[in-house]
Amino acid sequence: MTNQQTPREGLLPDRLRNLYALTLGDGIRDEVSTENVVLHDEPHRRLRRFGNTGQLRAARLAGHPPVVLVPPIAAPASCYDLDPDHSLVKHLLQTGRIPYVLDIGEIRRSDRHLGFEDFFDDIVPQAITRAQSDFYTSDQDISSRTGGPGQVDLVAWSLGGTISLLTVAADPALPVRSVTAVGTPLDYALVPPYPLVRQLTRPTKGLAVTGILRLLGGIPAPLVQIGYRGTAWQRELKKPGFILSNLGDTEKLARMEIVNRFQREFPGYPGRLAEQMWECFIYRGELATGVLDLGGRRIDLTSIGVPVQLFGSHRDAIVPWAAARHGVDLLEGSPQVHFDTVETSHLGLIAGPDAISGTWPRIDAFLESLPVDSAPAEESTPHGDDRSEVLEQEVSG
Repeated sequence: MTNQQTPREGLLPDRLRNLYALTLGDGIRDEVSTENVVLHDEPHRRLRRFGNTGQLRAARLAGHPPVVLVPPIAAPASCYDLDPDHSLVKHLLQTGRIPYVLDIGEIRRSDRHLGFEDFFDDIVPQAITRAQSDFYTSDQDISSRTGGPGQVDLVAWSLGGTISLLTVAADPALPVRSVTAVGTPLDYALVPPYPLVRQLTRPTKGLAVTGILRLLGGIPAPLVQIGYRGTAWQRELKKPGFILSNLGDTEKLARMEIVNRFQREFPGYPGRLAEQMWECFIYRGELATGVLDLGGRRIDLTSIGVPVQLFGSHRDAIVPWAAARHGVDLLEGSPQVHFDTVETSHLGLIAGPDAISGTWPRIDAFLESLPVDSAPAEESTPHGDDRSEVLEQEVSG
C-alpha cells in the first residue's frame, strides 16, 4: 500500500521554503527585467531602449513612433517593468512599439539644487531627442520615408505626467506627438491633506514648510517610502497575517514581494523641486490654473497643443479622481483630451491587473488613433477653437 501525503503535509515544504526565502533568504523570486540596452548612462539621465533588434526593425517598418516613458521623481523607473506579468514595456513591445525608459535614479542631498526646470528644460527634452535620434536617424530607410526624424509619444505615471506636460508646454517645438498621464494630480486643492496643511501654514505664508524642506534638503527617501506605505496603512497592518495565511501560496507571496521591493526603491525629492511643489502646486495653487512660475520661467499648460490622454480612479488613495480629471478643464489648448476611469489603486493604474485590462488597452487605442507625422507639434497641431470634443470612458476594476 502506497503512503499518500495529506494536503497539509504536501504544503509543508513550500511553506518552509517560502518562510526561509522571506526571512533569511534572497526572496521568493529573482528580479526579472524585459530585454533592454542602456543607450546613455549619466546621473539622472540613464536611458534604456527595450526590445531586441528584430522588434526595433519591425517597429520602424510598421511606422509606429517610439514611446518615451517618464518616471515620477520619487518612484523608481521599474514601475514600467514591474515584473514579467505586469510590465508596460513588455506590453508595448507586444503591440509593435519600442519603449524608451528614462531612469532618474537615486536622489541624494547633493541633488538638492535640482528643480522642475532641470527636468522640463533639460533632462526630459534630452531623453526625447536621444530616443528620436536612436529610433529614426540611425535607420536611413525610415528617415527617407518620413522626410526626417519623426515624433515620439510620452507616457508617464503620477508626477511623471506633470513633468511631461510641463516639458511640452515649455517647448512646443519638441518632437512630441502626444502625452499620456496616468494617475497625475493636476489640482492639489483636491488632494488631502494639502488643503488642511495650506490653511494651517497660512499665518506664516507657507514659509514654515518651505523652511523645513530647505533644512532637510528635500524629502529624504525614507520619508517618501513611509508616506507611500501610509496611504495603504490597513494593508500594512494586515501584512503579517497575510504572509502567515499564504505561506503555501508562492504566487501570492511573489506578487507581495514585488510590490515591497518596489516600495523599498523609492528615491527622495530634491530640495528645490520639493519647495516648488509646495509653493507653486500646493500653497499658491498655480498648477491648477495652468500658469506657473518655475525657476523664473512662465509655463502655460493651457497652451499645450498635442493630444492628451488622462487616467484616474476613485479608488486611488494618493491621487483623487477629481484631481486627475481636472486636466480635462485645464488643457484647453489641446486638440483632444481623453479621460479614462479605471477603478484600481495608484500603482494598479500603471502596473496591476486592472492596468492590463483597463489602462493598457486604452493607451493602445489612443496611440493607434493618432496620425503619424514627422513635422514638429507646433506646426501640425490645431489650437484653441479647433479643439475636438473631450472623450471620457470608464473601465471598472
